[in-house]
Amino acid sequence: MTKSIYIVGTDTDIGKTLITASIIYLLRKKGYNTCYYKAALSGAEVQGENLIPGDTRFVCELSGIKGKYEDLTGYIYKTAVSPLLASKIENNPIDIEVIKEKYEKLKERYDYIICEGSGGIICPITTLKDRIYNLDDLIKDMNMDVILVASAELGTINHTVLTVEYLKNAGIDIKGIIINKYENTQLCNDNINMIKAMTGIDILGVMPVIQEKEDGFHEKLKQLSEEVFDERKIISCMK
Repeated sequence: MTKSIYIVGTDTDIGKTLITASIIYLLRKKGYNTCYYKAALSGAEVQGENLIPGDTRFVCELSGIKGKYEDLTGYIYKTAVSPLLASKIENNPIDIEVIKEKYEKLKERYDYIICEGSGGIICPITTLKDRIYNLDDLIKDMNMDVILVASAELGTINHTVLTVEYLKNAGIDIKGIIINKYENTQLCNDNINMIKAMTGIDILGVMPVIQEKEDGFHEKLKQLSEEVFDERKIISCMK
């Protein structure tokens, strides 16, 4: 039976895609039949008549996943706003059943699926029965637990603790926290210690700052993935 986990962030642009790609690369290298899935992506790149979901492409390039981007991404939008707003702007409403159907098809081919969220946990996806349907609603409907990605930078204590409390109140189990954008400074080290103390949740890995435009970025990220993460711990988080 396929096991899965949702990667969510304390905010947008926190590094969910980088962390997700790193984990999938590591699992696949270690022999785990692993795939990526993103329910809705905004801010896709335009190439001719095609929309290219940048996050999906990045994960596939790093991890070696072969397949059509649209099979790994429920909905793809050009406009870089929430999926709900993008769907209105582009007149392409989101059907939750379509998201679930694509996910179920991946389960037929893969033993492990890492799902990446959009934005933060309170990210509007669609409207359902006259109410706003957010990312946390989707995670609960898909019966998943989460791994939370947080920054090591200034402000992270507030963002992380609030996100943890929201997830707990929503009835979503947090299997661990991954710290991104780490530098060996007093600020970053204290932030990590405070997050541990205030949340009581395991830190699954600490990813150093890495610049995407630097030479050898992909190879450096692959190396860091093997240094930062323990594939056994990641697998133990999945259900």
